[in-house]
Amino acid sequence: MEVGELNSTRRTSTPRPDALPIHLQIEELVIRDIAAGRLVDGQRLPPEREMAEAHGTTVRTLRKALAQLQDKGLIERRQGSGNYVRAGQQVASVYSMFRLEHASGGGGLPNAEIISVDYLPKDAAQPDYGTSDHGTRFRRLRFLDDIPIAIEEIWLDGGAGRVPRDKVQDSLYLTYKRALKLWITRAEDRVGIAPVPDWSHDRFAPRPGTVTAHIQRLSWAQTARAVEFSRTWYDTDKALYVQRLI
Repeated sequence: MEVGELNSTRRTSTPRPDALPIHLQIEELVIRDIAAGRLVDGQRLPPEREMAEAHGTTVRTLRKALAQLQDKGLIERRQGSGNYVRAGQQVASVYSMFRLEHASGGGGLPNAEIISVDYLPKDAAQPDYGTSDHGTRFRRLRFLDDIPIAIEEIWLDGGAGRVPRDKVQDSLYLTYKRALKLWITRAEDRVGIAPVPDWSHDRFAPRPGTVTAHIQRLSWAQTARAVEFSRTWYDTDKALYVQRLI
């Protein structure tokens, strides 16, 4: 894919009740694609009407995303000329801790499909975290630009609160902020391999029992003890784990 080509095709996800608002999707996509080098410093973005059509939205909604990107110093809006990328700095974003990117070219907009949400006793295989012996277990199929790339199982400690299923959005960290006033501030990842579990989704290419890339993560909020534990199995034909040092 050539630099800039990504903006000529629809990249935001199909509208769903649990999806991020379109202006946030566009903003996150541009942030991730700048970080991945798919959009480079000084590059002119396509005309606003063309970008809006590519993302299936209105120029007004697109301009809301562009205004936020300008406030973060990631684009420069030149009257009568267009919008230009300003790369080279790290900014906070909804998906700043999401490390999976397209295996070919990097970047991509994350979204998710819920498999199940249950409040259960923690199992013995989990590390010691939180203050409760129960937790909310989220199982999800993950996508990049609507391409299935991973399955994940996330446990939020019961002591941190419970999130109703109808409040769960594509970004769980954003969900925690809005529903529980809980900010995830740091995370520790351990990357290895593991067999795909038997509850896997049929749209995830590696079959149950197949050994694939695997991430274990502990996440912390405002307290000294971790509040979340997650496991992610990802398809290495479609996604790579990327950690940038800036």
